[in-house]
Amino acid sequence: MNNYKPVGKIGEGTFSDVLKILSLRDGKYYACKHMKQHFESLEQVNNLREIQALRRLSPHPNILTLHEVVFDKKAGSLSLICELLDMNIYQLIKGRKKPLSEKKIKNYMYQLCKSLDYIHRNGIFHRDVKPENILIKRNTLKLGDFGSCRSIYSKQPHTEYISTRWYRAPECLLTNGYYNYKIDIWSAGCVFYEITSFQPLFPGSNELDQISKIHDIIGTPANETLHKFKQSRFVSFDFPFKKGKGIPPLMWNLSPKGYSLLYAMITYDPDERIAAHQALQHPYFQDVWAAGTQDLPKHKKLRLLGNTAGKVPLHWWQISKESQRQRSLSKVQENAKQRGPPGGKLPKLNASGLAKVTPQSTPVLHSVCQTPKETGDTPVLQSVRFIGSDIKSEKQKALKSSRKHFHLPAEWNVIYKIRKKLFIKSCIYTRRLLSSFQTSSVKLYAEIDLSP
Repeated sequence: MNNYKPVGKIGEGTFSDVLKILSLRDGKYYACKHMKQHFESLEQVNNLREIQALRRLSPHPNILTLHEVVFDKKAGSLSLICELLDMNIYQLIKGRKKPLSEKKIKNYMYQLCKSLDYIHRNGIFHRDVKPENILIKRNTLKLGDFGSCRSIYSKQPHTEYISTRWYRAPECLLTNGYYNYKIDIWSAGCVFYEITSFQPLFPGSNELDQISKIHDIIGTPANETLHKFKQSRFVSFDFPFKKGKGIPPLMWNLSPKGYSLLYAMITYDPDERIAAHQALQHPYFQDVWAAGTQDLPKHKKLRLLGNTAGKVPLHWWQISKESQRQRSLSKVQENAKQRGPPGGKLPKLNASGLAKVTPQSTPVLHSVCQTPKETGDTPVLQSVRFIGSDIKSEKQKALKSSRKHFHLPAEWNVIYKIRKKLFIKSCIYTRRLLSSFQTSSVKLYAEIDLSP
């Protein structure tokens, strides 16, 4: 830590303190997360889940970047040097009177879903998604504080009371630690409501009050869902039936599509709850897709993926190779139409010296290019047909079933005709040369058919 100078204290948690520090090497400000726990060895430090997760997930535009790990073996202290952002979501909405625009809310939620989708695809779920752990800098959102993260593939049961109560999913409240990565989606839905209305969605004072507030809004779950929870709970529970009043109508800056996404994120049954990658394809983010497609010409190797609902495609992946071929083929066709058929005619060659070929002696390969018409249309490349043989391979049948027409420029037809007639002339010259010899061996060779 001799390379850093403390500037001030940003926050304090149960297991760590967060400081603002100045690097004496590059003159930049960073956030230092100083752990209160005493560490005995470097191996213990490397086994810390938060360090392993940040190293595995970095770099990503919506994940907090870990710059350095400072471990003092003598003192047993550990500090994580991370990038410094302006504030967190809680600080953004605390004491704020003017609501955020729906465009900004949509941008923040899209980035939050991207971060959750990324960590879930990498086998990690956060378990403590809340406004204090979501950092922002201007229009950029980053998910931080992976101290409670866990592997998706770890065996259940997990720790029961892990996330903050107001953002805790029902399966965390009603089971003995039998939950999965879908708890992050529930927490993100609670954050979604809070940044829109500036009020928590389920502000329970204890565990029973938390469940009661959830039932007041979305109603009691179906018996099938309760049966799933009972299988992993030693204590049985029977809740009085509640229809649910619905989400309070305090969000004047949330569209019907936003309500649809919010209800999908706070679905009681985790098996029916929307996943992060599905949330990214929700129609609520249609404006974000449209804004992202403007940057596609800069990324030629990216491909568009359509969403499951058949709406506007996502803006981020690869452009299909088929579309590239179609564009290049259309350019060739346009150039050929502009130029028109080539001028001049080729002289006719006298093919009287060619030997006649008996039909059906050998398979004859027909021309694959038609002669250009007088209208100036480009020749059409046809599929290959074999005549004079009843044997058809599987490849020939497949080729015939998937027959397609491709347009080629007129110049290619001229080149083909020139090469064909040059080949005919070479055959005529070869036959006349062989016929000039009188030896029996040469006569034997003269019987060979050399016609094209």
